[in-house]
Amino acid sequence: MRQRLGLEHDFETQVFRRGTHFFHLENWYSIHGLIRGTLRLLGLHDRGRRNAQRITVRRHEIALPNLPQAFDGCTLLHLSDLHLDINDTFVDTLLEAIAPLRYDICVLTGDYRARTFGRFDRVLAGLVRLRAQIRGPAFAILGNHDTLRLVPAMEAMGYRLLVNEFTCIARGDDRLYLAGVDDAHFYRLDNFHRAADEIPADAASVLLCHTPEAYRHAAHAGFDLMLCGHTHGGQICLPGGMPVLTDADSPRRFARGFWRHHDMIGYTSVGAGTSIIDVRLNCPPEVALHCLRSPATRPA
Repeated sequence: MRQRLGLEHDFETQVFRRGTHFFHLENWYSIHGLIRGTLRLLGLHDRGRRNAQRITVRRHEIALPNLPQAFDGCTLLHLSDLHLDINDTFVDTLLEAIAPLRYDICVLTGDYRARTFGRFDRVLAGLVRLRAQIRGPAFAILGNHDTLRLVPAMEAMGYRLLVNEFTCIARGDDRLYLAGVDDAHFYRLDNFHRAADEIPADAASVLLCHTPEAYRHAAHAGFDLMLCGHTHGGQICLPGGMPVLTDADSPRRFARGFWRHHDMIGYTSVGAGTSIIDVRLNCPPEVALHCLRSPATRPA
């Protein structure tokens, strides 16, 4: 806790920082107006704002080799990069998108506020409304925009925060392990020893990580599935969905959708919200439903 809070105090407002991720565009607030103005000149700004309000529901089936039969069909609602306070309408749009969905567990992979520093009253208000809409348990991790100071309030609302730790979900005698690591992008405080060391090697395990950048550590820690976000899929993309920027130290193919590293399946959400400015082009926002499947249900 001291380490995370200390690093937040030192780094959360910086645009330039020595070491990894030298340049942090989200903290250079003078350029936000330039981006918005450029899009207005190109006639793309209003269309991009409308696009950002059209949340797509993506449904997937994911076969996990170690998943017990008792968890076959267990569905995870995956929410990422909400940036709840970026404008006054987004929370209503998000709640409308998830209201009719059916799932067993909700997982949130970080970035609840728009800025990386400052007050977060509006974020907490949005999280309260979101938790009231989520049916069943909700497990969350922190992103690079978030502060550790969110954790007590979120847990009081009914979110279970996984900060370099895991939890065990039981159905009868069967178990599914769900782990979460701290931000691996900006603060570099992901600790796989603490999060995964006590998970049995042959158990079904799912990792929540804000960014795909920790893919090597996650795969070699033995996770079956890694759910992440951070990249926004590029958010402002070229025609065909090709991202201009992904802001992640990982292969570009990890910027959105499914990927694999060794035996681990990964999924990078393009996010439901927007960062820097509330505009999306050629990259619609999403919430994802991941239906887990046991090998016993697949045809021979």
